[in-house]
Amino acid sequence: MKTTTTLLGDYEFESVNPNGNKVLLDMRPAEKKQGQSPTELLLSALSGCASVDLVQMLKKRKRTVNGLKVEAEGTRREEHPRAFTHIKLTFILQSPDATQEEFEKLGHMAATKYCSVAGTLNCQVDHFFEIVRD
Repeated sequence: MKTTTTLLGDYEFESVNPNGNKVLLDMRPAEKKQGQSPTELLLSALSGCASVDLVQMLKKRKRTVNGLKVEAEGTRREEHPRAFTHIKLTFILQSPDATQEEFEKLGHMAATKYCSVAGTLNCQVDHFFEIVRD
């Protein structure tokens, strides 16, 4: 898996995967923002990952999913690196046949057991840097 991120302007970057799918990263002030910041993208990735897993588990149980919204809220450290210290996911499901108990169980499994983004956040990841001057 690979992405390439390129500077577009002082506060703007574009990240592209090998298929050509693009994401705009934007570090401008809120009133001028046109994209998400990297930390907002992390929250989006987490909620998106858990959402995919939850919907698939509900459908495997032949439950109807008319809608799903996940609100992700994160609290960050004040000092650098400004890593998240707490992340809360709130799942809001529209389904006529999924019980609350089933929804809670599957939501918990989606967010903690099956989501690869959550799994990455919960472990020590070896990462390396290479600096190349063009």
